[in-house]
Amino acid sequence: MAGSEETPNPRRAKGPRQGLVAFSVLAVVVAMLGVSFAAVPLYRAFCAATGFAGTTQVRRVAPAKQGKRVITVHLDANVAPGLALDFAPEVQQVSVRTGQTATVFFKVTNLSDRETAARAVYNVSPGQTGAYFDKIACFCFSEQHFGPHQTVEMPVVFFLDPALEKDETMNGIDEVTLSYTFYPAHDAQPVAAVQDGGKEPPRL
Repeated sequence: MAGSEETPNPRRAKGPRQGLVAFSVLAVVVAMLGVSFAAVPLYRAFCAATGFAGTTQVRRVAPAKQGKRVITVHLDANVAPGLALDFAPEVQQVSVRTGQTATVFFKVTNLSDRETAARAVYNVSPGQTGAYFDKIACFCFSEQHFGPHQTVEMPVVFFLDPALEKDETMNGIDEVTLSYTFYPAHDAQPVAAVQDGGKEPPRL
C-alpha cells in the first residue's frame, strides 16, 4: 500500500550482531591458546631464575669464598614405570659447607637387552633451596643412552651458594634432598631446561 513503511526483519537485523559475537569468541579462544603455549616456557624461565618448585641453578665455577653453614644433602633416585633401569646414588647423603664444591656419583644399570635412552628430571626440597643449589656438572643436562646390560657411574658436581645464609627462609634448614627421576627420553620434560640470566644454560 502507498505510503506504508516496510517492517524490519528481526532475523536480518541480528545477522551482523551475531557475526560480531562469533568473531569476538573466536578471538578470545585464539588468545587463550596463545597464552597456554607461552605459559610453559615462561614458567620454566621463572623457575630457573628463582629456584621455584625446587629448580636448581647452573654455574661454571664455585664461589671464591666458602660460607659458615654446613648442610646435609640427601640423595634420592627414582625410575619411571616401564623403564628397565636400576638407578641409585653411591652414597645416601653428603655434608657440605656453603660454597664448597661437592662431587657425588649415581650408578645406573640397563636391565634390558636393548639400548635405552632416558633423561633425568630433578629437583631439590625444601623448594626454596633451589635458588641456592648450583650445579657445575650433571648427567641431567643431556639425554643418556645405556647399552644392553651396561652399568655407568655418573657424577654430579654442585655447591650451595653462601648467599643462602642471608635468606631468612633458609634459617633452620640444615638438610635438603636432591632427587632425580629417569624417564624415557621422549617423555621427560625437565623444568630447568631454560637459561638462567647470567648463568650457563643446561646443555640439552
